[in-house]
Amino acid sequence: MKYQASCHCGKVAVAFEGDIQEVIACNCSICQRKGSLLWFLPLEELQRLTPDDAAARYQFHKHLITHRFCPSCGIHPYAEGIDPKGRLMAAINVRCVEGIDLASLPVKHFDGRALL
Repeated sequence: MKYQASCHCGKVAVAFEGDIQEVIACNCSICQRKGSLLWFLPLEELQRLTPDDAAARYQFHKHLITHRFCPSCGIHPYAEGIDPKGRLMAAINVRCVEGIDLASLPVKHFDGRALL
């Protein structure tokens, strides 16, 4: 299925295809504060609908994940990182995906705090 995700004001938007069957709720210091529900795909499958520089960048701790967010409205639609096998990945904040029924998706909890 094809999806689009964006920040609240629409200045940061992406598109992607996939079958979202489950999302991840991470308890690390940033995900807990953002309330993100995440779904992952290879970074090369993420299509940016707005210029790459429209999204601000934030990294912390080991700088393995680049959190992308809108500098205008502050919403974080996605992040970029490297998985444990060294592959470039995108983490979509499914709360920013248009037309998706969040209540229908099972949530897997991930202990991101344990990685610190």
